[in-house]
Amino acid sequence: QVQLVESGGGLVQPGGSLRLSCAASGISFNIYTMGWYRQAPGKRRELVAAISSLGSTNYVDSVKGRFTISTDVAKNTVYLQMNSLKSEDTAVYYCDAQFGIKHYWGQGTEVTVSS
Repeated sequence: QVQLVESGGGLVQPGGSLRLSCAASGISFNIYTMGWYRQAPGKRRELVAAISSLGSTNYVDSVKGRFTISTDVAKNTVYLQMNSLKSEDTAVYYCDAQFGIKHYWGQGTEVTVSS
């Protein structure tokens, strides 16, 4: 059974940093692609960052150079380090595990960047 539990969201000032965590169970990182998505009110869900089973990473252009996705295999945890945060980063952030066309989602953690 797959379970993803996000944590680390909160209120942060523009220019600040935040580290999101996704504790995963029932997931093998050598099989699944792990990702972070975000969704703001009235906006479509957007892929922010992903890391493949081979360790390659991808980022949406708007966060390149500011966000870093990583995994800790021993802890079965995925992280999203967010630096130089902007008001445009305000959203609910979701952890995702993908195998083929199947996606497993966490419940999300809210990030609010004040303006």
